[in-house]
Amino acid sequence: MTATRTSVVPTASEPPATVPRFGSTERAVHWVHAVAFFSLSASGLALYLPVLASAIGDRPLLKALHLGTAGLWLTALLALTVGGDHRRLRRTRQELERFTDDDIRWLRRQRGARAGRFNAGQKVHAVLQSALAALFVVTGILLYLGERNTALRFPGTIPVHDACMFAALALVTGHLYLALVHEPTRPALQGMTDGRVDAAFARKHHAAWTPEPDVWRPSPQTRLAGALVLLAGSVATVVLILDTLR
Repeated sequence: MTATRTSVVPTASEPPATVPRFGSTERAVHWVHAVAFFSLSASGLALYLPVLASAIGDRPLLKALHLGTAGLWLTALLALTVGGDHRRLRRTRQELERFTDDDIRWLRRQRGARAGRFNAGQKVHAVLQSALAALFVVTGILLYLGERNTALRFPGTIPVHDACMFAALALVTGHLYLALVHEPTRPALQGMTDGRVDAAFARKHHAAWTPEPDVWRPSPQTRLAGALVLLAGSVATVVLILDTLR
């Protein structure tokens, strides 16, 4: 008797085990934000707390690292915008900015609310983090310029910058809890690692969303444009660091 080989390939009637949720450009933007946030938070807290600053002992170097990280963060985001999947990034922004009746019901915890690719909580989080990022950039530039031109020194710049840091830390703490600890929402993390999520999870938590495959592939021109932005931004960041250390 010979054993028959059992097929493990799903048939047309079987639902897929996972579905695509995030493309490569979206995931890159997320991890650029994540790495930059924790790096900037570490150097920012060292500058904010005198005990840490004195323990390290080189405040100018800390400030240069803080500004350099910020410069590389903005450079990487611009390079991804220029050399990445523009269509997907534009659609993601539109989805995050659009609040539907289902989103209002979701926030009110009403039955029958059907979330799309992003639920209302994720949309609120993204909007708040975007606003804080803009405030970080504006206040950070003012702090940098204010050290070189007293006319650009404003009394509220440092408190706003510091308040943004604590607000962002609170939001990220909640984000990490939902991604790493809270059992019902932990499967969503896979979407930011390999771009796919469990199909059953998607049907349960994002019932109004129709998954689409990530078919984008960068052209040579797009790759070149992104690389040139990355190079130019890196050079500008080095100049910024050297200027800070003078």
